[in-house]
Amino acid sequence: MSRRAVIKTIQHRIAGSETAGASSRTAPVWDPATGERQADVLLAEAADIDAAVHAARAALPDWADTSLMRRSRMMFAFRDLVEKHLDDLARIVTAEHGKVLEDARAEVVRGLEVIDFACGIPQLLKGEYSDQVSTGVDLFSFRQPLGVCAGITPFNFPAMVPMWMHPIAIATGNTFVLKPSERNPSASNFVAELYAEAGLPDGVFNVVHGDKVAVDAILDHPDIAAVSFVGSTPIARYVHERATANGKRVQALGGAKNHAVVLPDADLDRAADHLIAAGYGSAGQRCMAISVAVAVGDVADPLVERVRDKAQAIKVGPGLEAGSEMGPVVTPQALERIRGYIGSGIDAGADLVVDGREVDVQGDGFFVGPTLFDRVTPEMDVYRDEIFGPVLVVVRVGSLKEAIDLINDNDWANGTAIFTSSGRAARVFQRSVQVGMIGVNVPIPVPLAFYSFGGWKQSLFGGHHIHGPEGVAFYTRAKVVTSRWAEEKVGLHDSGHLHFPTAV
Repeated sequence: MSRRAVIKTIQHRIAGSETAGASSRTAPVWDPATGERQADVLLAEAADIDAAVHAARAALPDWADTSLMRRSRMMFAFRDLVEKHLDDLARIVTAEHGKVLEDARAEVVRGLEVIDFACGIPQLLKGEYSDQVSTGVDLFSFRQPLGVCAGITPFNFPAMVPMWMHPIAIATGNTFVLKPSERNPSASNFVAELYAEAGLPDGVFNVVHGDKVAVDAILDHPDIAAVSFVGSTPIARYVHERATANGKRVQALGGAKNHAVVLPDADLDRAADHLIAAGYGSAGQRCMAISVAVAVGDVADPLVERVRDKAQAIKVGPGLEAGSEMGPVVTPQALERIRGYIGSGIDAGADLVVDGREVDVQGDGFFVGPTLFDRVTPEMDVYRDEIFGPVLVVVRVGSLKEAIDLINDNDWANGTAIFTSSGRAARVFQRSVQVGMIGVNVPIPVPLAFYSFGGWKQSLFGGHHIHGPEGVAFYTRAKVVTSRWAEEKVGLHDSGHLHFPTAV
């Protein structure tokens, strides 16, 4: 039997069952560590999206009417199953993404934190009540679900980023259609199985795999009320424009070029350790990766020396192999793109301190090693573009003000960090930078689930950050009720006047 004959095909999960639906097109799912095609995934047609939305719409009335306590108990059951199968889910992530197993476990844990948050939905949906705002009149508010919601998620966090969306959407009474990245689809199918085991009714959570055809079908479908997206800035802009034109509520998180400022008074060993972790963890395939180190004043030379030595010591290898600290990138196309940027940096005149193209890993996996450029300027492609790979660039500036101006001149504004021992410098920095998430001696300032995640400028379209309180607000809408109960029968015009009502 040929190898092609035994390659499995990953199907959609709609209304509680696996299905091929109308799909006939497929895409490869690679094993990034070996370079082998380990599976094919179905690519949805518009009819497949319609089938998933139909299932979600059919499940919506009963689920939206389910009590808060029952929804909360279901979410607790789901939470326990995710924790029980944490290692299983992490291995699925590593097998298709390539990140090392410990990093995959950490991803699942961060997703689990959002499920923890969603378990508290009875508290999160408490409304407001004002007694006797006028004589015999009470005023109160509450929030209700939107309807069928959809998520379009990226390859770099195949478990965590969808968990930033669907637990809150479902806990607030919506039903959900997820279109995960076709590069690593299996984690989402496994999550669907856990939801079913937790007792979630069929149709409340559906998974449809696909490419642009599926994305456009989601953005255009008249029965989808809201779309959540995480990905590159050009696609985030496209999703926002097309979905809002179709009357949908949209949160679309875009790209990033995250800067970390290192001041001369910083603990350089600690700063270098954190730059290594934030720049090269997950092979740089994180929207919150630090890709620019801004060296202020005479800190540059010793900082570059420390980062160089630490980068060269990183063990690059398969994500499931003991001792590996950095795995491969996700596809052969990603590998080629990153190598191209390294060549572009050299051509532009940057100093190549560590060349990741020289990494030596046995086999045909998609490996590129840690890469470090020094003396990079804002005009260079390696500075301007989101490389999404293990490429860290150093920009030298003369002062904290120059560092802040550099960050504020950038079109992206997802996250940033400062390393310093000065409280005054940290306060000036956090008040002055035009960025959504800031770390002070913390390189990847991803907030915990009870705060919301999101950037500014070209890193966010739609106004709503994701998960946390803004996630609850995004997936619900408010009603305000003004209530009066008369003690005796009164006429239609009992107020005695026709002017606008006021408190009495």
